[in-house]
Amino acid sequence: MHQQLINYINDHNHSPLTSDEEELIRAEFKPTKLRKRQYFLQEGQVCKNTSFIVKGAMRQYKVDDKGVEHIMHLYIENYWATDRESSLMLTPSRYNIDAWEETELLVISRAEMLNLMSKIPALVEMIRVMDERNAIANQRRLNSTMGNSAEKRYQEFADNHPKFIQRFPQHLIASFLGITKETLSRVKNQGMK
Repeated sequence: MHQQLINYINDHNHSPLTSDEEELIRAEFKPTKLRKRQYFLQEGQVCKNTSFIVKGAMRQYKVDDKGVEHIMHLYIENYWATDRESSLMLTPSRYNIDAWEETELLVISRAEMLNLMSKIPALVEMIRVMDERNAIANQRRLNSTMGNSAEKRYQEFADNHPKFIQRFPQHLIASFLGITKETLSRVKNQGMK
C-alpha cells in the first residue's frame, strides 16, 4: 500500500527517496478504509488530515441552501484529498469529502506532514510541483467555466480525465463542469451523432 505513495513521491522529484525516508513515510502515513458514502470530512469540521488515495474514488462537494450538491473536486487513485483552506487556516470546512467507491487511503495529519517535510526534502519538492499543477488546473477550469460552451467543457474534461468518465456518474460530472445533467446528456448525445 505504501509503495504506491513512495512511487508517487519519487515520480515528482529529481532524486529518489532514501530507504530511511521511505521508512519514515511508512511509519507516518496510516492505512485507512472508507465505505462508499462514508465521510472523510464533513462541512463544519476543521480538516486536520490529508489523504493519498491508493484505491477507490472520492468527491469534494458543497450542498447549497436548496439541497443541491456542487462538486468541487473528483479524486481517484494517486490523487490527494483534503480541504487545503480549512487545513491551512484552521477554519471549519465549507465542504464535504466522502468516498464514492470503497476507498483505501493513506492518511497523515497536518502536524505529522509538517514534521516529515522538515526531514524529507523530497516531500517539499513534491508539494511544490503539486501546488504549481493545481494552480494551473484551477486557472484552466475557471477559464473554461467562464468562456467555454458546455460542449467544449465536456470535451476538455473527457480529454484530460478519461478515467473519471468511467468512474463517476453523469450527474457528478455535470456538477463538476457547472452544467445540468440534462445539458450533459444532450452534449454526449450530440457527440455520438
